[in-house]
Amino acid sequence: MNTDTVDPSEVAKFEAMAEEWWDPNGKFKPLHMLNPCRLGYISEQIAAEFGRDLAAERPFAGLRILDIGCGGGLLSEPMARLGADVVGADAAPRNIPVAQIHAEKMGLEIDYRNVTAEALADAGERFDVVLNMEVVEHVADPQGYLDACATLLKPGGLMLCSTINRNAKSFAMAIVGAEWVMRWLPKGTHEWEKFITPDELCSMIGKAGLTPVDRTGFVFNPLGWSWSLSQKDLSVNYVTASVKR
Repeated sequence: MNTDTVDPSEVAKFEAMAEEWWDPNGKFKPLHMLNPCRLGYISEQIAAEFGRDLAAERPFAGLRILDIGCGGGLLSEPMARLGADVVGADAAPRNIPVAQIHAEKMGLEIDYRNVTAEALADAGERFDVVLNMEVVEHVADPQGYLDACATLLKPGGLMLCSTINRNAKSFAMAIVGAEWVMRWLPKGTHEWEKFITPDELCSMIGKAGLTPVDRTGFVFNPLGWSWSLSQKDLSVNYVTASVKR
């Protein structure tokens, strides 16, 4: 398995939490809280790019989607329900059986694999959509990783990539707030030095051969205890959309 950009210490962090993927009050509580917001963005971007009607029964039928860094399948399962042919890939071996068992319980057919983006690219796999959500800040070589993700896209394909901005606010919220105060995540889950600014990410995406077409913030409201999308506030969590022309 090609592991050029895999950071073993990062894989170990998520291996240790594998059994808690589907516990909404467990160590992945922040993702469960964010999931409706990011799913809305993902679905709208895919529908717009491929001319699909989200009101249809299976609007993503015929699309092949890769969920790289799939974890327990929090994004893979909704994509499968929308009709897509989904491959869920993760470098952490323990995540795969957790995802497989949950999908089976839900009556969903999802191709889960313990494999890296580089290995999939080397094998000639190609996809209409690559979901690259909250992964790039955990790899050893972000540019190399994004290069592999770009290779995995078919011409005309769409990549959605989210991560965390690098500034004082993101340190206060994503590390001090989420890990130290609220204890939503174990201490050390994120490393501030690995966070990536929107300009840096879009530059790397461009170098990988893709064209960035959107950048949007995920904004947490502590009063309403909810997430929303913002075109202006990319100060902490944000997502980009890019296409392979």
